Amino acid sequence: MKKIIFILLFAILSYANEDFYEDFDSEFSNKPQEVFDPLSGYNRLMTTFNDKVFLNIVVPVSKGYAYVVPETARTGIDNFFNNIMFPVRFTNNLLQLKFKNSLEELERFLINTLWGLGGFMDLATSELNIKAHKEDFGQTLGFYGVGEGIPVVLPLLGPSNLRDMVGLAGDNILSPISTLGENTMEYKIPNNYLEEFGIKTFDVVNNTSLNPDQYETIKKDALDLYPFLRDIYSQARKRQIEE
Repeated sequence: MKKIIFILLFAILSYANEDFYEDFDSEFSNKPQEVFDPLSGYNRLMTTFNDKVFLNIVVPVSKGYAYVVPETARTGIDNFFNNIMFPVRFTNNLLQLKFKNSLEELERFLINTLWGLGGFMDLATSELNIKAHKEDFGQTLGFYGVGEGIPVVLPLLGPSNLRDMVGLAGDNILSPISTLGENTMEYKIPNNYLEEFGIKTFDVVNNTSLNPDQYETIKKDALDLYPFLRDIYSQARKRQIEE
């Protein structure tokens, strides 16, 4: 039980929700949706907490980091983290029977690892136009008809739901930067929870530094922040699953 609690706490800094803000599009409706939301009180409080932490801690730290570290280096680090998440993308494409995408993920990993300086250069995209196929276990569950369940806002990670919380655990078993599954996956990088927390925090800060104002740009039109983020998250996930 202790290990499960630690995993849930540290998994909040995983890569999973970074794509949510990247996938946000103006086509998403700003009109509140009718949703069964029995945890709305908690979710509102956690949304406010996450908002304050992100704007008052994560963004300033990321901007300070960006001032010191050149953009070229930060882009390379982001490429590296994206490259080592290959097991998650490859496996979930395979589970969704997207065999061509799985093959392209394998090609991307080999190209970027062998010729892209260990993944710091994304030559598969820039030179060969082989795009990444981002899939996670939450999408895989959705592909097989598992409903999203009730909305749940996770500490620091943000909007989620019951299905994607289960998916997050599955992704962390495959993730090289998680200690979950360390006894069966030999490629795990961190040796303990503290190392995992440090690696994931660094990944979040580096990723945020590449576009520190993205979150504020998204939320500027929100009349009520919690249902706004809840609904665009739900719509984004539905679109990702349908693709």
